[in-house]
Amino acid sequence: VEYQGVNLDTLQALVDNGIVTDTVDMTVFVTNRLATKNEVVKVLGRGELKAKLKVSAHKFTATAKAAIEAAGGEAVTL
Repeated sequence: VEYQGVNLDTLQALVDNGIVTDTVDMTVFVTNRLATKNEVVKVLGRGELKAKLKVSAHKFTATAKAAIEAAGGEAVTL
């Protein structure tokens, strides 16, 4: 399976720009051109996430999952 990678710093940028406030899912990835609707998304651990987000993706690296949960958020595997 080939994953479309999305890093934590990209998620934080979405928050900083007011695009998302609490939930990141496939609709957000597609709308912001981070993935197409047919791609499988893997959240990667590069960068820092300060926002409490509920992130839904197909796969998470261990560091990304830990960072999301450390920020008070939730990592939901699709």
